[in-house]
Amino acid sequence: MTESKVQALPVEFYTRFFSELATSRKPSPIRSLFPLERTPGLISLLAGKPNPTTFPLTSIKLTSRSPTNPGEEIVTEVNGKALAEGLQYGPSDGIPDLLNWLYGLQERSHGRKKGEGWRISVGSGSQDVIYKTFLDLFNTGETLLVEAPVYAGVSSIFSALRLELIEVETDAKGIVSQSLRSILENWPAGKPKPKALYTVPYGCNPTGMTAALERRKEVLELAHVHDFLILEDDPYYYLYFGQAPRVPSYFALELEEQNVGRVIRFDSMSKILSAGIRIGFVSGPEPILRSIDMHTGFSHLQPPSLTQTITFSILNAWGHDGFYTHTQAVSQFYHDKRDVFETAMKKHLDGLAEWTRPEAGMFFWFKLLIGNGTDEGDSESIIRTKAVERGVLALPGTIFFPGGKKSAYVRASFSLNTPEEVDEALRRLKLVILDARGEQA
Repeated sequence: MTESKVQALPVEFYTRFFSELATSRKPSPIRSLFPLERTPGLISLLAGKPNPTTFPLTSIKLTSRSPTNPGEEIVTEVNGKALAEGLQYGPSDGIPDLLNWLYGLQERSHGRKKGEGWRISVGSGSQDVIYKTFLDLFNTGETLLVEAPVYAGVSSIFSALRLELIEVETDAKGIVSQSLRSILENWPAGKPKPKALYTVPYGCNPTGMTAALERRKEVLELAHVHDFLILEDDPYYYLYFGQAPRVPSYFALELEEQNVGRVIRFDSMSKILSAGIRIGFVSGPEPILRSIDMHTGFSHLQPPSLTQTITFSILNAWGHDGFYTHTQAVSQFYHDKRDVFETAMKKHLDGLAEWTRPEAGMFFWFKLLIGNGTDEGDSESIIRTKAVERGVLALPGTIFFPGGKKSAYVRASFSLNTPEEVDEALRRLKLVILDARGEQA
């Protein structure tokens, strides 16, 4: 086995990135000793774990569609040692079997191997590990770079920490690197520069954009020059349906850097296995992951062992090849959904809205043509009131801008509705837009 040439950043590099909350935590005197229980010959009197013979569940039978032949079903039974592990307390970072499977996934998807200064922690959905990461990296009032518009689901975290948000311009190719460069090169003297940049680079929620390769490389270069971390939130990575080959992730691209360890990557099983199963995971530098695990140990001890065991049973039955086959089918499903939605947009909104066709994810981001030449207009009242009155529910663009600026844009999801519902919704929206423009249908 050849020795890895990847050079990880030293542990002390991360010291200045941690929040006061993170540095004040002390390891649990009990959970920190859990790994010793696996020592051969050691008799553990350590933990107050309930005796598994008292648990009523004796087996769980799972039936899943075959990823290679949807007409067939794969039956997996969880029992014995695997079920016992799933019913018991477990490690804060996740059960070993699932972690090992995910390490294999990250190696195949992003070229990242174990033993290179990074590791994985499982969370109760990716939002769980995103929240912990922000609390572990930021003190109240510190500065964060965010792409604008930005995923509204993290805005409550930003608000709770009262972060100073610096909005970076985006377009159909992702973060406008020249905008980011200008912000950093003109940063006020004496003011600490931002610790991190938050981005959703594939099928971005809300814009649907997928960041181009050259933009990603420029952002990575700026991260190195201006010394910030990249928080890569990528729940739509496996929902890519563009015709061009998939662009490498930031997590993969940083292998081209002299030192690796500036990217913290968040993945989710919500869009490809089940939203309700609440399995997400974070991949990143060991010092930061240790802090996240300590946070987990303090808040709820661990991600649920049983849902991890169920998830692993399905993934293990499929294998990595089966997983990729499944995600290809899922991405094709959303590709078709996108085409249905765009067909209806062309039918009803041609000349009334502008958009760029998304190549990943499940959202259209389109601008209502309601301006007067000098002002693009604001979709807020139109979407929140007039559209709802006509029976259409979508999101006005303003909620995706941290500063709450006016926006003529609208975010619409194409994941659930039937073609008939899509057609009717956009027919109704057309009437709303015409009314806002003072025109007749």
